[in-house]
Amino acid sequence: MMRLFINALAASAGGGLTYIRNVIPHLARRADVRVTVAVSPRFRSDLPDDARVDFLELGIPAARRFWYEQQMLPDVIRRTRADVLLSAGNFALRRSPVPQILLSRNSIYTSRDFSRDLWSRGEYRMWLDTRARAVLARKSVHWADITVAPSTAFAMELERWTGRKVTVIHHGFDREAFTQDSTQLPSDVRLKLDAAQGSFKILFVSHYNYYRNFETLIRSLPLLRTRFGGRLVRLLLTCELAAGKNPGSYRTDSAARLIEQLRVSDMVLELGAISYPKLHQLFAVADVYVTPAYTETFAHPLVEAMSSGVPIAASDIAVHREICGEVALYFDRFSPDTLADSVVVLASRADTKKAMVAAGLSRATRFSWKKHVEQILELSENLVGRRVWPPNVSR
Repeated sequence: MMRLFINALAASAGGGLTYIRNVIPHLARRADVRVTVAVSPRFRSDLPDDARVDFLELGIPAARRFWYEQQMLPDVIRRTRADVLLSAGNFALRRSPVPQILLSRNSIYTSRDFSRDLWSRGEYRMWLDTRARAVLARKSVHWADITVAPSTAFAMELERWTGRKVTVIHHGFDREAFTQDSTQLPSDVRLKLDAAQGSFKILFVSHYNYYRNFETLIRSLPLLRTRFGGRLVRLLLTCELAAGKNPGSYRTDSAARLIEQLRVSDMVLELGAISYPKLHQLFAVADVYVTPAYTETFAHPLVEAMSSGVPIAASDIAVHREICGEVALYFDRFSPDTLADSVVVLASRADTKKAMVAAGLSRATRFSWKKHVEQILELSENLVGRRVWPPNVSR
């Protein structure tokens, strides 16, 4: 039996938690694998229970996490008698006691748009911090035995950045698991959705951060108000644009101020964070899914939208085109005008919407968490007891 150790200490929000939440059930079904997952106690309740998976709840402050991983975690891994380490937080161990697979899924370290965005916002400390983390992220690709990216577009970016080969394994989707929770949304969320009945509802699933480009979406709202004539348009956000309401240190004041300046507060419904098991209820009421992100590595909500029969308007970046293909309408990532054009097309052309929904339902079936886990385990089995190449720890 192979023993797999997953370092998920960095899984705290968004795609990180989505990944761990979805792979654990598939790993637990394997009789030939024993899994140990290192996770923060704060987020343990967000992960499924399974007697065949051992959880190590390690309360390490975020500021000390990298030091702990490099200095203390190797001994923890040895005590579990692990055969392979799966590092799921973008950073690898410099001297892993066992062969190591690095899951790299953070494109802000390679994104010029993100760097320019931070500088334009005067986020100089975050800009410096991101550059420092980028050095460690690049070194991590050299420290790991194998680096895995969730899309070909991001893998190519990593290869250009590091000079190392990167393996592509798409993230998955499980429609049955995604929709199995039938409990109601919180009452305050239901009240907001009830108030939006009859309106054209645009959904965007994300906590607030800069690279998801909320401001371009907000700037499109006055244009949509005009182009929809008398019909009310509502933007459903799974976050609140207020200080302290989002993970990380991203400041929401610019987005909140923009809503006031453009006088579109009546068009924006800030639903707050919605737990993953209940997200399908939002897709069920949405007329269009929109993402203006200017950098991505996979974008789970795109597959969730396709599987839910929701047409998509997405910013024109390589990752979005890889995931959606011809199933989405694409707009310039910094153009509110072309974003609005895409939404209007989906709202007004029934034949276009119908064709895209049908194609999306089919395309969503290409993504499978079961297949993803099988490919990760195949890589792991090939590493057991040996190294593909000795990690160059001097780099």
